[in-house]
Amino acid sequence: MIRDCDLNEISDGRRYLLSDMVKADCGGCKGCSACCHNMGSSIILDPLDFHRISAHLKLGFEALLGDKIELNIVDGVILPNLKMMSEPENPCGFLGADGRCSIHPYRPGICRIFPLGRLYENGSFSYILQTKECKKGKRSKVKVSKWIDTPDVKANHEFITEWHYFLKEVHDKLLENGKEEYIKKITLQILQCFYIEPYSEDEDFYKQFDKRLAQMKRLIFEK
Repeated sequence: MIRDCDLNEISDGRRYLLSDMVKADCGGCKGCSACCHNMGSSIILDPLDFHRISAHLKLGFEALLGDKIELNIVDGVILPNLKMMSEPENPCGFLGADGRCSIHPYRPGICRIFPLGRLYENGSFSYILQTKECKKGKRSKVKVSKWIDTPDVKANHEFITEWHYFLKEVHDKLLENGKEEYIKKITLQILQCFYIEPYSEDEDFYKQFDKRLAQMKRLIFEK
């Protein structure tokens, strides 16, 4: 998601790498689930997020759509996001009655790194500490690589980078073309390729993603 804002207004102004220590540990969020309410359509799912949830619940795209996820246009592209339920307090559809996440080991990347965020620049990204988002007043220091709780962090970093800059290229391409029919065709192909068509649980996700990404790049940019 493209955000036009002053870094110093939303963070402590620092850029963090995986090996850095950051004051982000909320102590298990005991007694607090504020960040699981009233998030609107902001918890956007990348292909890995959706694959993790889908594989864990043994539910496909259509089964999850409408109940747990919804579709919205993000920077010109149709993408899924976690659906917030109705009042009171608009909780995430995966938030249990006990105030805990029912898919915590398989939660999306945005939830996984919170209260950190990602800052994309120079063809890669670093992490930032968002200072106005988490309601927990006292947080302890933790290594970034430990906090984001993601296996194979190098492959994951490459995946996140590739996905972000691919979407940015697509956004620019759609703006350049401008035709409604073309935009709809491309965005639906992206949705089909990266989300609706299931990934094999017996093969490495990142290798499967790379093949699909190469396929879509040829389709969109090499004509």
